[in-house]
Amino acid sequence: MSRVGNINGMPPAQGLYDPAQEHDACGIGFVASVRGEKSHDIILNGIQVLLNLAHRGACGCDSETGDGAGILIQIPHKFYARECKQLGFELPLPGSYGVGMTFLPVEKHARLQCEGVLERIVREEGLSVLGWRDTPV
Repeated sequence: MSRVGNINGMPPAQGLYDPAQEHDACGIGFVASVRGEKSHDIILNGIQVLLNLAHRGACGCDSETGDGAGILIQIPHKFYARECKQLGFELPLPGSYGVGMTFLPVEKHARLQCEGVLERIVREEGLSVLGWRDTPV
């Protein structure tokens, strides 16, 4: 039987694969305002979704790699504009820039090398780096 002809959409058993062993192993949640309204309640509800899905493995369980789940939010433009101004550079209008977040080495020389590589790739893609900001810890 072909995959197309299989009623439940599972491919036929073959080799080490057995469709009888298929089962859900993950979870996903989605919280948004259908009207596009920004609200701290969306964040609180998103955190609740993560808590509700913890039993499905949706948690930052690997303390070494940070593998796990999180929350994706809009770029907080007012916050970034204020922070970047203090760092000496201005942001363009909301929606006309992106934010890249990366873990860099703590050692200064290695960090500068990584920043240089990232900036080169950004330029090769026709973009520009506006500035760097260390996240307070």
